Amino acid sequence: MPRFSVVAIRLALLYFLLGISVGALLLVNKAVPLHPALWALLPLHIEFLLIGWIVQLVFAVAYWIFPRYLNQPKRGRPALAWAALICLNASLLMLAIPALAGWGLLARGLQAAAALLLAACLWGRARPTLTGVARAAQQNPTQEE
Repeated sequence: MPRFSVVAIRLALLYFLLGISVGALLLVNKAVPLHPALWALLPLHIEFLLIGWIVQLVFAVAYWIFPRYLNQPKRGRPALAWAALICLNASLLMLAIPALAGWGLLARGLQAAAALLLAACLWGRARPTLTGVARAAQQNPTQEE
């Protein structure tokens, strides 16, 4: 598994734990009212689970699973994938830190940039590949007369 996928999956699992922890706190607050201000954590709970866990896990698996090139570098330009991961996590941090509450639009822009960067990294790999019989037929063409 490529290093990018390992790091992205570990970060996704971290956001999963954070997201379910915030969700558990919200459920406890619903059953036994602790403080009404805890409901302000609901958007954070959604961001952590939807963007932090699911989208980041999709990034990791897509980078790992998409067909590789025959020549080096096998997975295209990994710098684009790393930049996507940095943008995605920076956006989540901007949304999580209350002091940066006014940076929501910038955070959404970073999320869009992350999607575009990963798409640029994977674009050339999303095409039919020659495998097995098709590759052998291309390498040893027969002449029909």
